[in-house]
Order: sequence, then C-alpha cells, then structure tokens
Amino acid sequence: MLRVGLTGGLGSGKSTVAGYLRELGAEVIEADELGRALMEPGQPVYAEIVRVFGPAIVNPDGHLNRARLAELAFQGGRLHELNAIVHPAAIAAQRRWMDSVSLRNPAAIAVIESALIFEVERDARARGETDSVLADWRRRIDRTVLVTAPDELKIARYASRISASDPATRQAAEADARLRLAHQMPDAEKIARASYVLENTGNQAALHAQVVALWQRLTEDSNKFPHPLSLQ
Repeated sequence: MLRVGLTGGLGSGKSTVAGYLRELGAEVIEADELGRALMEPGQPVYAEIVRVFGPAIVNPDGHLNRARLAELAFQGGRLHELNAIVHPAAIAAQRRWMDSVSLRNPAAIAVIESALIFEVERDARARGETDSVLADWRRRIDRTVLVTAPDELKIARYASRISASDPATRQAAEADARLRLAHQMPDAEKIARASYVLENTGNQAALHAQVVALWQRLTEDSNKFPHPLSLQ
C-alpha cells in the first residue's frame, strides 16, 4: 500500500484534489473530518480541550464553540496548546485508518488530506522532539503531494467560502485567513519538501489534468511496494 499525504494551505484547493483522487480510485480520509469527530462530546480530546480552555468554549447544547476556540487559538496565541491536544490523537486515528485500509486492500493508494503535514513536523522539532511520529512524517508517509496557489487567491477563496456579501463580514474573513496563513509554512518552503507539486490557479480543467497525471505517477510508485508497509 502506498501512503500519501496531501497538503496545502487554506484555500489552496486540496479538498478538490482529494475529490479527484477519490474518483480515480484512491482511498481518502480528511484530517478535518477526523478532528471534528475527535472533538465531539464524550471523546477524550473534547474533555481535554474543555479542561485546558475552560467551560466558556462549550455551547449550551454541549458541543464546542469552534469559533470561540479558533479565536483563542489564533488570536489569543494558544494554537500550540490546541495542537498539542488534537494532533497526537488525530495521528493515532489516521494510523488506525491506514491499518484498516491495508487489511482491506494491500494494493491501495491511501491518501490523508491535511493542511498541516509539514507544520506538525516543524512544531514537533521546535519542541525538541526527534523520534516521535509528530516529528518524522517519513515513518508513516511514502509520498507527499502539495497543492499551491497564490496567497491572495487563497484568501479570496477562504473569504468567499465562509462569508456573506456583507463587506464588513468579508473583511473579517480575509483578516482571519491572513492570520491562519501566518501560522502555516510558505509554499516555497513546502515545495522543497514535497514529492509532487500541483499548481491551482483556478482553472479546474488544468487542475484535473494535473491530478490525472499525478495518479499515474502514484500508481507507478505503488507498484514499487508490493507488500504492505509497516505503519510503525
């Protein structure tokens, strides 16, 4: 089984690429989807977030107030605290998913879509970690695919996705996008670390053609791994 990490900054179009890969036959899981599940009431991650950030981040219905949590993380300078809770649990869940895919189809191309593949590694090493799964993605990912786009285009996409036509709302969304991008590594740094790079400037036909070519390369790569790889 070939293990692929699909990454890109917010608004880069990585979810679109993930959809194309799924249509071509890849097994795909989204890190955001996993994170949402881990932060549901009753989950250990949920309980730890509430313990660390306080009951004020809980809505009356018992679910987390994600907007408030994001505000504390990004604007309040507590992103590392949140990531320290969520990332280890998310990576453990990804490993379990990889295990299940490998058992079901040892010849699969398994794709994890995550915005922060390189950032997780960077932050772990900044904390002095060298041997943990957070610090070394190479122990569980065989290829990395980076989706790039100009920052201004990323910001525009993000703002249009979450904001209405109200100018003040859009301005706030754009400011939020810039803040989030500031916590992510620049594409120029990621390109040097990626196995494959896709450029998404907004032409969907061109992006799809790149993904089809990428799929051919990944299929060729997967043939180099005829036996299931260790997930440890």
